Amino acid sequence: MMLHRFTELCAGIEPLDGEAEEQARNHLDQLTKPPGSLGKLEAIAAQLAGMTGEAKPEFGKKAVIVMAGDHGVCEEGVSAFPAAVTPQMVMNFMAGGAAVNVLARQAGAEVVCVDIGVNGDLEHPQLVSRKVRKGTANMAKGPAMSREEALQAILVGADIVEQYVNDGYRMFATGEMGIGNTTASAAILSVLSGMAPDRTVGRGTGIDDAKMAHKREVVSKAIAVNRPNAADALDVLAKVGGLEIAGLVGVILGAAKHRCPVVIDGFISSAAALVAARLAPLSAGYMIGSHLSQEQGHEALLDELGLTPLLQLDMRLGEGTGAVLAFTLIDAAVKIMREMATFASAGVSSGGESQ
Repeated sequence: MMLHRFTELCAGIEPLDGEAEEQARNHLDQLTKPPGSLGKLEAIAAQLAGMTGEAKPEFGKKAVIVMAGDHGVCEEGVSAFPAAVTPQMVMNFMAGGAAVNVLARQAGAEVVCVDIGVNGDLEHPQLVSRKVRKGTANMAKGPAMSREEALQAILVGADIVEQYVNDGYRMFATGEMGIGNTTASAAILSVLSGMAPDRTVGRGTGIDDAKMAHKREVVSKAIAVNRPNAADALDVLAKVGGLEIAGLVGVILGAAKHRCPVVIDGFISSAAALVAARLAPLSAGYMIGSHLSQEQGHEALLDELGLTPLLQLDMRLGEGTGAVLAFTLIDAAVKIMREMATFASAGVSSGGESQ
């Protein structure tokens, strides 16, 4: 049943609408500015048209979906913070006190926090409790989770997107919380790209050189122990991934199925995006890269995805912070399309007219 639903999810993703993209580009060229002079804003506007099939789309409500899960690999001492921080930060999200809450308020976006795999019992009226299991297993000793658990987590993400689409949300961002998740993300990148861990493993929460060397060894060991199949992204996700990463794969696939833009945050979110793109290549057309993280390996991940980040602010927090900052720029691209005057409507001579 889960496999059937997953297959339907991937099969339901359609290519971007080339005709709508062309209509958007033509309209942009008629606006009171030199052609292409708004740079990436124009590229976003055309991509949004292709996603939605509308030359001048409107999006209404926006949500950043923050998936939270723990990682058994923390037993190996790969983080500067203890695993207990994951549930503590989830409650901080629920109280509205985390960076993503502050930036989402500025962007007019909803923060949706999902307990998909926190190693603890959390209760809060606004917490979306969809726990698949209490944290992954230690991937340095065996698979992080079963293939079925990975599928279940993907479907959780897709179901949440569908619920919010039904409530009028049309734009989504990926966020996460899970101590140890840069280790899992580095392992995913290493397997799917063929890059060695010394290129994919970064400092995460701020570890020193000795701990980073150890972290690389842990990633290498996890890959050697599990032997994930690089040609099977679901196998990679299950063996060396994380529940919150799998949940974000579902968010991305769900957004793409509903022709909604999904703004990709930093390193962990981009690892989820790479898995999604390998499972359903057409989903990549619905992704917008928000920023270039300071985490080593993020630039390589974006290159694998073919995404150009909108921002470079030396951030490495995660949570969806870079993605919600990018919401503001995407809103700007939408407003340019809908509100800016054309040469004809403003009575301004275009560059192609004789003087």
